[in-house]
Amino acid sequence: MESVYLLIPVSVLLVFGIAIAFWWSVRSGQFDDLEGPGFRVLMDDNPPKPPAGAGAGAADVDVDADKAGKV
Repeated sequence: MESVYLLIPVSVLLVFGIAIAFWWSVRSGQFDDLEGPGFRVLMDDNPPKPPAGAGAGAADVDVDADKAGKV
């Protein structure tokens, strides 16, 4: 019975601590976008490169010449 006198105040303090942590996380925007980070993992940052033999036109030559001059 004596342990109940200790456990009840400790549990009340724990509940208040959890409530304060939850309130802080909601106010700071931790729960604003729950799905965005999951989709961002799946998105590709770089567009796919065209195959090597496809579309070798004048525009590709100009880009290569610009790159060669800047190196």
